[in-house]
Amino acid sequence: MGTSYADLLQDVKKAVRQVSLDDLHARLEAGEDLTLVDVREKDEWRQGYIPGAIHLPRGFLEMQAAGKLPDKHATIVTYCAGGIRSAFAAKVLQELGYTRVETANPGFGDWKDKGFPTERPFAFTDAQLNRYSRHLLLPEVGEKGQAKLLQGRVLLLGAGGLGSPAALYLAAAGVGTLGIVDGDVVDESNLQRQVLHGRDRVDLPKVESGRRRIAELNPDVTVVPYEERLDRSNVDRIFAGPDGKGWDVVVDGLDNFPTRYLVNDASVFKGVPVVHGSIFRFDGQVTTFWPGKGPCYRCLYPEPPPAHLAPSCAEAGVLGVLPGVIGTLQATEAIKILLGQGDPLVGRLLQYDSLGMTFRRFKLAKDPCCAVCGSTPTITEYVDYQGFCAR
Repeated sequence: MGTSYADLLQDVKKAVRQVSLDDLHARLEAGEDLTLVDVREKDEWRQGYIPGAIHLPRGFLEMQAAGKLPDKHATIVTYCAGGIRSAFAAKVLQELGYTRVETANPGFGDWKDKGFPTERPFAFTDAQLNRYSRHLLLPEVGEKGQAKLLQGRVLLLGAGGLGSPAALYLAAAGVGTLGIVDGDVVDESNLQRQVLHGRDRVDLPKVESGRRRIAELNPDVTVVPYEERLDRSNVDRIFAGPDGKGWDVVVDGLDNFPTRYLVNDASVFKGVPVVHGSIFRFDGQVTTFWPGKGPCYRCLYPEPPPAHLAPSCAEAGVLGVLPGVIGTLQATEAIKILLGQGDPLVGRLLQYDSLGMTFRRFKLAKDPCCAVCGSTPTITEYVDYQGFCAR
């Protein structure tokens, strides 16, 4: 005679340690290091969950456990709606080699009835669930990560060669607020590389051209246009954002040294990371300057190079696809920072040679004597970098 469901459930409950909701709540309040795993389906999760829980639906448990639960010796507590699915899930985790697995009994329904803390996930529309479906499949992104992107704020300095691909991919990824700073208008010579713009928008301000293109690409994205050139008079206002809340990341697509130094000062003063990119003919480079975590721009370039050693694209030319590669890398860095995933290029410079099709990495050291981010900084307010770079 085969084993009945009731017998199987009893065997599972005997094999897995049961924890009451009161006990679980007390342990969480006491600060015990617990990994909560919610094994309910997506529609149940969207109705609310225990704060800090990892969503791992029972049907994907065996497939996704290794990615979402890398520490097999952590104390894991599974829960579901009533305590049955979580018991089976806990037994499976034991069989997968997890050594300290418990299951909450009963489940989330009773937890909520007791008035214990709950959270609700970001409320996605059906259109958003469809648009970002490939992101939602990634354990490193999922609904929590996509919600971070939709609530993210990125300031793009420049809507030219680097800013164009960065803006397009950040918008496509669903970064909810994009600030664009550029005082220039679209010129026909830009179209060889500045893919944000088109022939129908020649002579239009680049920020307006960018706003229109992004609106076509993703209606979830709000563009904050700054049709002006960044300088000492407006840097604080622009870095503060339209509501004074600032920006999560700044993507630097500028092509002149005075403004780069100014951006570096603002970054250090305000503690905001800057993803820096630059291009020259067939070569490009990317790094991330994150105050408090690595060197700043001035650590790398204490003094600007002579003008003849750093000509602009208008003077030296540039391969049209090169800024597409570098700008896309900058967008990748910004998305990683917003998600809190991966290893940003802090203290590392990635250099790309398009003719040799090679990437090289260089370590960047923080200068303890740096005039801006060193232990005893001498630059504590904005300076005249036009004069500094002209020396």
